[in-house]
Amino acid sequence: MKVLVLYVNSFSYQPKEKNLEDAPEPNPGESFEDSILAFIQVEESDEEKDLKSREKKLVNHIKWTSRKNNTKNIVLHSFAHLSESKASASFTKELFDAAQTRLENADYSVAQTPFGYFLDLKIDAPGSSLARIWASL
Repeated sequence: MKVLVLYVNSFSYQPKEKNLEDAPEPNPGESFEDSILAFIQVEESDEEKDLKSREKKLVNHIKWTSRKNNTKNIVLHSFAHLSESKASASFTKELFDAAQTRLENADYSVAQTPFGYFLDLKIDAPGSSLARIWASL
């Protein structure tokens, strides 16, 4: 799994194009402030491991970055451009949902961008030391 985490002053998106045939209808778009925006690529090799272990690694990394940036607001975004390897859409969505539940149970405010869509993005991210963190988990 590859993860690029950005601390953002503000982030917004609007769905533009469906790229998974069975994706549900998305909301018209949302905006967030003072958040961790996690661009996540789940890889094929992640499916060989148990979902719980992958979820725990992802959640621990996101919690660490949120502590470093003093926020409890998280946005999970599926971003299949960090690696050549891709997990199945169903495994990826299951991992995102499990991570969201675990984070919410730890008192984080969590959202996911619409799964299965290309989005227009607006990102305002400061240029501070821990505002951009890449990891291979």
